[in-house]
Amino acid sequence: MIRKRSLMRRTAVVAAAGAAALVLAACGGSGGDDGSAGHGGHAATAPSSAPSSSASASASASASASQGQHNAADVAFAKGMIPHHRQAVEMADLAPGRARSAEVKKLAADIKKAQDPEIRTLSGWLTSWGEDVPAEGAMDHSTHDMSGMGGMGGMMTAEEMTGLENASGKAFDTAFTELMIKHHEGAVEMARTEQADGAHGPARKMAVEIIDSQSAEIEQMNALLGKD
Repeated sequence: MIRKRSLMRRTAVVAAAGAAALVLAACGGSGGDDGSAGHGGHAATAPSSAPSSSASASASASASASQGQHNAADVAFAKGMIPHHRQAVEMADLAPGRARSAEVKKLAADIKKAQDPEIRTLSGWLTSWGEDVPAEGAMDHSTHDMSGMGGMGGMMTAEEMTGLENASGKAFDTAFTELMIKHHEGAVEMARTEQADGAHGPARKMAVEIIDSQSAEIEQMNALLGKD
């Protein structure tokens, strides 16, 4: 009887111990799973998403820097082309009241239409780069050293400008065309320098457009001179 009770107690203790072990195992397993699903899951996603986000930001910053990149050649191009264009527009403004040829009047209007917006664009670039925009009227055609202003070529002297202002009819047409050919050739050379040495994409694109458009106008003006 005593032996039987002792056996029964031992069996109960073993069973209880076994049940406790099962409960502890279940709790331990559950805690481990939760940990891996929670912290483990975050640990798996956080490292992978963090570098991805960082790489994306870095690529974006790099692209932005590339788009805004400019150098001394870009600055010289803008600072030189603004007064160069302004003089071309000044010349074109004389045509409506002085030119006899309808073709010269149209050419002058086309020059002003193309170069006015480019002056605004060039001025905007200089401002965004923290550079001074050349002041209007600051250039004295007769005394400025063109090489000191970005190598501007084809600029008219004060005497040439006065002569153009005093001309009319066929004399104006001839003087305007000859002077504008020289003026355009100077702009084309400046644009070629920018295309070769510049770093700012939009400025180099404008340089290509200037080369194409003004080269075509040079051909047109040479044809006009050959007509008479």
